[in-house]
Amino acid sequence: MIAEQHIDALEPAQLREALRSVLVAVRHKDALIDKLTHENAVLKRLKFAAQSERFDAEQRSLLEETLDADLQAVSEEIERLAPVEAAPRERQSPKRQPLPADLPRREVRHDPESTTCACGCQMKRIGEDVAEKLDYVPGVFTVERHIRGKWACAKCEKLVQAPVAPHVIDKGIPTAGLLAQVLVAKYADHLPLYRQETIFARAGFAIPRSTLAQWVGSCGVQLQPLVDAMRDDLLRRRVLHADETPVAMLDPGAGKTKRAYLWSYCSTSFDRDRLVVFDFAEGRTGRHAMEFLGHPGGQAWRGALVCDDYAGYKALFAQGVTEAGCLAHARRKFHELWANHKSTLAEQALALFGRLYEVEREVAGIDAEERRRIRQDKGKPIADALRTWLTTQRQKVPPGSATARAMDYSLTRWNALTRYLDDGDLPADNNWVENQIRPIAIGRNNWLFAGSLRAGKRAAAVMSLVHSAKLNGHDPYAYLKDVMERLPTQPASRIDELLPHRWRLLS
Repeated sequence: MIAEQHIDALEPAQLREALRSVLVAVRHKDALIDKLTHENAVLKRLKFAAQSERFDAEQRSLLEETLDADLQAVSEEIERLAPVEAAPRERQSPKRQPLPADLPRREVRHDPESTTCACGCQMKRIGEDVAEKLDYVPGVFTVERHIRGKWACAKCEKLVQAPVAPHVIDKGIPTAGLLAQVLVAKYADHLPLYRQETIFARAGFAIPRSTLAQWVGSCGVQLQPLVDAMRDDLLRRRVLHADETPVAMLDPGAGKTKRAYLWSYCSTSFDRDRLVVFDFAEGRTGRHAMEFLGHPGGQAWRGALVCDDYAGYKALFAQGVTEAGCLAHARRKFHELWANHKSTLAEQALALFGRLYEVEREVAGIDAEERRRIRQDKGKPIADALRTWLTTQRQKVPPGSATARAMDYSLTRWNALTRYLDDGDLPADNNWVENQIRPIAIGRNNWLFAGSLRAGKRAAAVMSLVHSAKLNGHDPYAYLKDVMERLPTQPASRIDELLPHRWRLLS
């Protein structure tokens, strides 16, 4: 926006350009509000239809908690976009019941820094406001009593009181610790909210899953800027891993699930900073990878991408991304032959792959230039021998056989598979990112499916923070708790301080 005092100084052409920019921004915001309003209406309709007999009891429970979380997230996004001058929307909030009197309580007192009035008089305490927050340490609920004393000067009739402490969920009852517990249980331990509801009831306070879902939806909105900053940081790396894994996503209109994908992008094990960012998408086409790797400012990422032979990445390579193959995928073809058929040819190939991996174990803990030198000295002769062996043996096996397919996989991708030998920053395989996906694949048995595209993206965002925290040696609960305590007052210009690879717990 242009400050009023500067408008008169603008030339007509500059004024027209400024006006055009403002109109474009307003139209974009209005279009986004319309989109979110429509999504809100669709979610409400689906919520009322969720009792359909097309879903079994467990599916219906997961759908309902997903819809509650999505509705809360959409509502908060609309409020953020609403014009500042618009009249505040009246929200019909359910009347909050007092927290159980038998829960242990801990007082947190908030008083002004000084109780001496500007006139010199000592103020007198005339009362206090008390807000109770529900906290949780695994297995035990406690109540934080935030007491804000009121101080008044009899002479000036002036009232002073400490401001309300900021919270991720404004005017809500959960502390950052309780919210961190819910998120870690759902996205790291893969416990659906209806199971958490039961666990909390055993601890002495049953929190309805609809309330838990609203908390999850709110936290997803609040944490998204942090995930966006982590993605921007990740795209500054010259070398990235990429992989994808299928996830079921509920299609409420059809009353069944369909296949979606969780894409993973991460820094390499050679990188000092450990980051993994998940991206949830409805499909597996290369369009999703291109959208993720495109920079918000318009400059697409150009680096070396370590990935398997999936065709969806080919468009990236045609646009300047360097393809780095996965040696483990090539080796796996021969391992399957040996495990299933005790193939002697496969055994010979595995021996050569094994020698290449011996070199990789030797260079794991050294700098990139020394790693490249040793690879050239020891690894390249082995790779050349492997290629000669593959070319010779390929002429002896019948086309179309499993052995021929295994050999063709390596020969047709040879340049990509051996590119790591010439670059010390490149890993030899894609196992690093596959290990990041594996906990997600295990969790699918518990969370069954994503309830919606928005829920899948929210899960991807929170899991990005949780798993990046683990990669950097942090306890995910301690990390999320501290981040959500600091996030409401953290300047946007210093959001990077809260990224998992830069985070430090303040004493």
